Amino acid sequence: MTDGHLFGNILLGGRGGTNPGQLRVYSGGIVWKKQGGGKVVEVDKSDILSLSWLRIPRSFQLGVKAKDGLFYKFTGFREQDVNSLTSFFQRNLGITPEEKQLSISGHNWGDVELDGNTLTFLVESKQAFEISLADVSQAQLQGKNEVVLQFHVDDTTGANEKDSLMELTFHIPNSNTQFVGDESRPPAQVFHDRIVTMTDVGSTGEEPVVTFEGIAILTPRGRYSVELHHQFMRLQGQANDFKIQYSSVVRLFLLPKFNQPHTFVVVSLEPPIRKGQTTYPHIVIQFETEFVVESNLSLSEEQLGTKYKGKLEAEYKGFIHEVFTSILRGLSGAKITRPGKFRSCLDGYAVKSSLKAEDGVLYPLEKGFFFLPKPPTLILYDDIEYVEFERHGAGGSSVSSHYFDLIVRLKSEQEHQFRNIQRNEYSNLFNFINGKGMKIMNLGDMQTTTGVAAVLQQDDDDAVDPHLERIRNEAGGEESDEEDEDFVADKDDGGSPTDDSGGEESDASESGDEKEKPDRKEAKKEATTSKPAPVKRKPKDGDEDGSKKKKPKKKKDPNAPKRAMSAFMMFSNSERENLKKTNPGLSFTDVGRALGEKWKKMTASEKEPFEAMARADQKRYKDEMAGYNKSAPVGMDSGAETDSS
Repeated sequence: MTDGHLFGNILLGGRGGTNPGQLRVYSGGIVWKKQGGGKVVEVDKSDILSLSWLRIPRSFQLGVKAKDGLFYKFTGFREQDVNSLTSFFQRNLGITPEEKQLSISGHNWGDVELDGNTLTFLVESKQAFEISLADVSQAQLQGKNEVVLQFHVDDTTGANEKDSLMELTFHIPNSNTQFVGDESRPPAQVFHDRIVTMTDVGSTGEEPVVTFEGIAILTPRGRYSVELHHQFMRLQGQANDFKIQYSSVVRLFLLPKFNQPHTFVVVSLEPPIRKGQTTYPHIVIQFETEFVVESNLSLSEEQLGTKYKGKLEAEYKGFIHEVFTSILRGLSGAKITRPGKFRSCLDGYAVKSSLKAEDGVLYPLEKGFFFLPKPPTLILYDDIEYVEFERHGAGGSSVSSHYFDLIVRLKSEQEHQFRNIQRNEYSNLFNFINGKGMKIMNLGDMQTTTGVAAVLQQDDDDAVDPHLERIRNEAGGEESDEEDEDFVADKDDGGSPTDDSGGEESDASESGDEKEKPDRKEAKKEATTSKPAPVKRKPKDGDEDGSKKKKPKKKKDPNAPKRAMSAFMMFSNSERENLKKTNPGLSFTDVGRALGEKWKKMTASEKEPFEAMARADQKRYKDEMAGYNKSAPVGMDSGAETDSS
């Protein structure tokens, strides 16, 4: 990498345990991404207050202190990495990392250092341990010399699966010179007051900043009272009570539901909350879109002017989903993701779909797919190996052809199949996915692409399918009713079989077993027809040649009238060359697809000239066929020539 350094398998320390990931250090700051996707930590160059190195068993730890009071610990560096990164920080960030030493004496007395929201305990000027005051839930004074700090315990899997710090007690003697007091206010009281000021907690617990009552949460399901505190969010329901640290909040999603009076607000967590053996990485909240609320925050003017300056306001009034996400963003610092450029055929932000037998909606966002409401599934585009469009229930009923499936294959070999997407969503979804540069597996197989796209491109059943038109023209229009009439007129030998026709069958059977079955089918068709034959056919070159002439489409009269073209084919002939000139790189299939899309978007008035041309051509064909049937050569198939255009 030309700009900076890239390190793999770097651990991020925190309340959820150590998570491995990839760390990039560049001239603009520091970015850490969790291995396998999920949590991302970004610290801009201008937000870095200080850096530090700490030697720990078998590796080195990089400490990054940000202006917002957060302290990040990245572990897993080698000794040679320390020297190269130190030079890089000095040259590009203008910061020289501080070198700290770890105390291994085991003593439990020493000095306390308070810096920002970090408390460091020093033994003989070496670091014994350090804690983040952001994790402190309560600070209590016991007696005259002891201060008890209680820490947040949330409901994430990281806190439940690992040992968690619950309580820490400090003994501050009256002889302490660092926190100087007096007879009415001993050093322990001074230390306690400093902690309370830095953590924004009181001795009796913390009051919520704002509370939202009776909120409908779809995952985990229930109605909850949502309390937003300084450091955590609490969901209190009749059956469940969850406490979630803001440090576990990765991102917020604000996703309106099209043509419905509800809006999704999703809180993504890393690590997720857990109930029993079930984990919930996403909290899906459903708000009434038009519901207006007024909220006053329980914050002092000093807090609004310092800690939350530019992040929160004293009062909020507006739609409940907007107010909720704005306050939660200000408290947690998480970013908000809204719908991107994608629009459905009805101008919505999502398409109806099904996942694992659950109906829902699929949101194609700018950086990933999000299926809601159950099971909430977020798929980042960077994790996708390829996508594939599949015609739903191909070969089945006509109803099933109105839908298609979207298969998403991940690099981890996991696969998601979004089913029952309406056919008229195909064009918008295909164009969006193609614009994101994702690999579409169908494009590698021309036959598969034609088969799927030919059915899915059109919005209605009566729309012209360019691929079907091309196939019919190449086949000479075998499905045409007029051609069936021509075939009967030339081939029929006068109703039920006669002795002569029986003789023909006998001769045909002598020429080989392959010819026996076609001749019998021909006799059956002749027996069932009710149309009289004006001329009884007699083979000129013998019975054997006569049996050969019974096979349709073997020989066509070059003088037969040219088959009439549809309005779409008239349009295609007039526009094909212009399209090739403006887009010389398009393949034959792409040209047909582009013409079909353009025809579909044309108005009735724009199509009228081509419709008139088609009607005139149809009249020409009928007139020519009427004269041709009277003078058609005996034994010549009257099927019209295909349109080579």
